[in-house]
Amino acid sequence: MHRADSIYDDRPEERYQFPKQYLGRAQSCVGDWIIYYEPNKATDSRGYFAAAKVQQIIADPSTPDMYLALIEPGTYQPFINTVNLNGPEGYVEQGLLNAERRLSGRAQSAIRPLSYADFNRIIALGLPDEEITLPRIGSALPVAGFADQQSPFGTFAAPRDRVSLLTSRLLRDRAFRQIVLRAYASRCAVTGLKLINGGGRAEVEAAHIQPVENNGPDIINNGIALSGTAHWMFDRGLISFADNLQIIVSSHVNDRDSIDAIINRTGCILPARRNIDRPHPRFLRWHRDNCFKI
Repeated sequence: MHRADSIYDDRPEERYQFPKQYLGRAQSCVGDWIIYYEPNKATDSRGYFAAAKVQQIIADPSTPDMYLALIEPGTYQPFINTVNLNGPEGYVEQGLLNAERRLSGRAQSAIRPLSYADFNRIIALGLPDEEITLPRIGSALPVAGFADQQSPFGTFAAPRDRVSLLTSRLLRDRAFRQIVLRAYASRCAVTGLKLINGGGRAEVEAAHIQPVENNGPDIINNGIALSGTAHWMFDRGLISFADNLQIIVSSHVNDRDSIDAIINRTGCILPARRNIDRPHPRFLRWHRDNCFKI
């Protein structure tokens, strides 16, 4: 369980901080996949919003009696769709229901086990097949260390055949594009143009600020919607962005007037619709330090 306004030192694509009381459950997740959930009471709750793989658990070196679940690099996968706890067909996490089929106190646990059936159900809703068509293959092996905790939740109804999807580069690229374009309403953040071709496809691209090949994560805060020309200039360090989102133009450009003419009138990138989706300063700094030609 994670909130965007969490008091904990969380960065879901890298680490999850938790108190000692959850240590046993967290240790059972090592080497396995988890799903992040933002509770309904959070402002603009995202519900179940991402999956990731836990690499290891360590004691937090900066905070006594706190621990960190470290996420395996490159495994964090945001969902295309927000998945609500209570959807049109009822509760998606069936393991939270008691004998009377009502929500139990387990729903308050910040770290809790998932059955295979609940895992598959949430992944299918968050990364639907009609938007991402890939084969479903995988192991039906139980989750190490979870069998004793999962027994009250019912049997494992299905193998976790969707795990293979979460490591697919094809899926990650498609999901990243849809998440970024939705955040920016399919509008180029530099030019302000929103062009849709005859087939209904937006003529704008989802650009990583810190590239994947340089350990940039597939998260919305590391993404921005750019037209083809703006994307080309950004990748070649001819434009970059300040922490306040001002557009910076390199002194290496050969036609400054033409570039100034295509930049939107604010001189800043048009922000994502939600504040929590805007580019993070650490990625903007990476681009300025490693790509931008001063």
